[in-house]
Amino acid sequence: MDSLFNNILANVSQDITPTSAIITIIVSVVFGLAIGFTYYKTQEESYQRNMAVTLMMLPVILSVIILFVGSNIARAFSLAGTLSIIRFRSAPGDPKDIGFIFFDIAAGLACGVGLYGYGAVFVALLCVIMLISEKYRLFEKKAVQKTLKITIPENLNYQGTFDEILKKYTKSYTLTKIKTTDLGSLFELCYNVIMQNDENEQEFINELRCRNGNLNIMLSVSAPVK
Repeated sequence: MDSLFNNILANVSQDITPTSAIITIIVSVVFGLAIGFTYYKTQEESYQRNMAVTLMMLPVILSVIILFVGSNIARAFSLAGTLSIIRFRSAPGDPKDIGFIFFDIAAGLACGVGLYGYGAVFVALLCVIMLISEKYRLFEKKAVQKTLKITIPENLNYQGTFDEILKKYTKSYTLTKIKTTDLGSLFELCYNVIMQNDENEQEFINELRCRNGNLNIMLSVSAPVK
């Protein structure tokens, strides 16, 4: 282990000057803060503070590693041997989190090789794109298919009873299943419905209740549709 670290640190001063090291660290910190802030603003539903802190740290760590390695092949192999001892374990996360990790890696690599200008353009441009994507909800499926379950008494003829209300409040609806409940004294109708965007679900359910004798009604999210 000592020999590995000695190889990594050997002749570092020949490739790195204090000024270049300080500039690299400062720029990578700025990149990390920008990426972490973008993650904070775009991950409202699955935001994790530890992830944001990690995103701030990674560019600095990667850029310093690249500075240590430089163009020295021996140091690169020594570093690979050292890192192979460490085992990283984490649960699979949001695909967007993985994207931010690669974003960090690219920013750290840009700093490490001294491409500060190109790195700044890359980080700024992608951060702006991510913020715009979140603000305008790009690629979000607008229509959501829902499951509607209506309980009716056995003496109610369900055919066409709810069509008027369904046409008023939904874009489309399909009767998918009919089954009996409570030893055959009640029927349960199951519909797949896509709601009108500007309609009130509470009013929709209230009108259905007036038709089914105030028995159970359930409206739940089934699956997003295009």
